[in-house]
Amino acid sequence: MDMTQFWDGWEPIVHTLITVTAGYLALLVLLRVTGPRTTAAMTPLDLIMAVTIGSAFGRTVTAVDVPLAQALLTMAMLVTLCWVLAWVRRRSPKVRRFVDSQPVLVYYHGEFQSRTMRKHQLVEDDIHTAARQSGHGCMDEVEAVILQQDGSLGLITSGNFGSGETVLPYTGEPERPGSSGGSRPAGDSR
Repeated sequence: MDMTQFWDGWEPIVHTLITVTAGYLALLVLLRVTGPRTTAAMTPLDLIMAVTIGSAFGRTVTAVDVPLAQALLTMAMLVTLCWVLAWVRRRSPKVRRFVDSQPVLVYYHGEFQSRTMRKHQLVEDDIHTAARQSGHGCMDEVEAVILQQDGSLGLITSGNFGSGETVLPYTGEPERPGSSGGSRPAGDSR
């Protein structure tokens, strides 16, 4: 039986202590410096970045052959890339359209938007669950449900709908009952 599987001396232990401490503090500083955008509600891009940073940090903690300086540089580069992309995204509508998912209307005026729901792999139970979680026991109280950029479902109640200016400009015109494909909500390009 190979005992190095259980104990390989103090060197790997010291390496792990130093790497975890320095890496954790470096990540904390990097995320503090780049601001709350890095840790906001996660879009798919943010999720990829978080997994990549976590993977790089995890690999560094357990691999003795990865120097601490290389690990810190990797994490700094990943966080910097995230920040730069957020900066460019804020200034360029083209980049924003490429990087971000657009909000999508999935329920409107008592009608489930079936084509859009199918495209985004949603079922009516998902909409009902979102309504219940928002404290609504009846869909009659719900005017619109939007699949948000972060994958959550946002509800707008009848009393809060107003002119709908936060809904329709970004989601297009809703499907109408009995329509056979005339106008489709944005995000429902077949």
